Amino acid sequence: MEFSVKKGGTGTQIKGSFSRSACHMRRVPSAGSSELQLSPESPRVQSDAPPSSLHHSCAPLTPSGSSISLHHHHYQWIMPYLTQQTLTIQTQSENVTVVLRLSEMMKPESVLMHPLGTAAAPEPELLCIFGTGDLGRSLGQRLLQSGYRVVYGSRRPHSCGPLPQGAQVMSHAAAAAQSARLIFICIHREHYAFLETMAPHLEGKVLVDISNNLKKDMYPEANAAYLQRLLPDASVVKGLNTLSAWALQNGLLAGKQVFLCGDSAEGKQAVAAMSTKLGLTVLDKGSLSAARELEDFPLQLFPEWRLPLRVAVGLTAFFFFYLLIRDVIYAYVEQGKDISYRITMALGNKVFPIVSLIMLSLCYLPGVIAAFLQLYRGTKYRRFPDWLDRWMLCRKQMGLIALGFAFLHAIYTFVISTRYAVRHKLISRVVDEMKKNKTTPFDFDNTEAWGQDSFYMLGILGFFLYVLLGLTSLPSVGGSLSWREFNFIQSKLGHLTLIICTSHGYIYGWNKFLRPSTYKWYTPPGYMLCLVVPSVVLVLKALVLLPCVDRTLTRIRQGWERTQPNEEMVQATNLYVW
Repeated sequence: MEFSVKKGGTGTQIKGSFSRSACHMRRVPSAGSSELQLSPESPRVQSDAPPSSLHHSCAPLTPSGSSISLHHHHYQWIMPYLTQQTLTIQTQSENVTVVLRLSEMMKPESVLMHPLGTAAAPEPELLCIFGTGDLGRSLGQRLLQSGYRVVYGSRRPHSCGPLPQGAQVMSHAAAAAQSARLIFICIHREHYAFLETMAPHLEGKVLVDISNNLKKDMYPEANAAYLQRLLPDASVVKGLNTLSAWALQNGLLAGKQVFLCGDSAEGKQAVAAMSTKLGLTVLDKGSLSAARELEDFPLQLFPEWRLPLRVAVGLTAFFFFYLLIRDVIYAYVEQGKDISYRITMALGNKVFPIVSLIMLSLCYLPGVIAAFLQLYRGTKYRRFPDWLDRWMLCRKQMGLIALGFAFLHAIYTFVISTRYAVRHKLISRVVDEMKKNKTTPFDFDNTEAWGQDSFYMLGILGFFLYVLLGLTSLPSVGGSLSWREFNFIQSKLGHLTLIICTSHGYIYGWNKFLRPSTYKWYTPPGYMLCLVVPSVVLVLKALVLLPCVDRTLTRIRQGWERTQPNEEMVQATNLYVW
């Protein structure tokens, strides 16, 4: 609330305003005027003051600066009289009249007040999006939720689909003429030509190209490079093209990594700041020449899974045809039996555990090979071969594929006893005994019972550890573990899982190794073949754990090299030189 103070007889004017936090005054200079200062003493109100006036005891008026402030402890005498038109402040030397200028629209019983010196909140930054498709709408919704203002540029601003609440839509030219510095290009490359006609409006703007192609090498140059060639006066930044509309709509952005590239450092910095506000992690890939690499990222189909999937498919195909020949074709050729119905269930239940155990072994075999390579070289500073590097980088995927085959084996095992062939075999045996009026003696075999119970126990325990290893491979679970905890589960419990599952296979065929009928057409059964790789891995791991080997390997991994001269030899050489 504004007011003016007139000092009687001198013509000095002091103007200011009241608020809940302070009363600020400034002197309007005039000839012969003196400056005033009110003392911050506690106010004293006289009881005989008239309703329209107020008496306040202050220190004598003394020269000071050009402003006067009444702090919050003066409100007990100011506030009751703010609805009056005139206030009189009594000092020890003279009277000062305060004239209040109330707003004409203000009610007599109310006063509009706001803190002095409080700046208005800055207006949110305006961002522009070209394109009102699924990706453009999802991006606009996420930007609005992050505190930005959004304006859309569309070819048909009056007939486009539903847009996020709070966003504006207009033509491309009108949207580009706005004060938005960042413009997101959410349209296909085929429609870039019209942007060339808007070059004057886009001069100095930062264009964020988030387009992708349907396949690699579809055009001779990257989309972002083509856009920069069309608009040389704009700064083109390639980025955010790995985000999907679904991820933007569901808010699955926290910690997600996105890539940026461009020739303008300021443009990349602006896009990076916006991406960070959305909760993304930004990785700068350099100049705009890296745009083609960024555009190829969304076209990759499981790049880290290719080698594990190829190995799994190869093992599955090999053992399927191997067991098909041994079980089905052998029975048809040698015995004249048609047991082709076993292909769907029984044969699959033999293939799945074989592939699962071999894939689990392949997770730990490269680590053992790397250990022996370091022992042979005597140093850790030489690179591993490329094939070993690729193998070690895809161990997690191999383990998850092994877990998937273990799940299939568990499900098939539960279902296989309900098959028609199994029930028919049991019923036929009972019917034959009834026809012959003879009961086949069935003696209890304690050794067989021990073997079968141990077989099931090891299978259940191994499957439990399998699941535990798979759960800790998830980023949400593994990220909550310390490195020592994660290493204990993946290494120690992983090798324990391999031991248990290998023992599960050995117990399955413990009494069949020496039977001639086991080797059909002189070929070993499938479970014997699958035990070769895990047995080799466990033997090599046992050798690495020997104290003499483990001690040397630990020193090498701590930086020691066999080619370094011994410290004693160095000291002796130094003494000889001196």
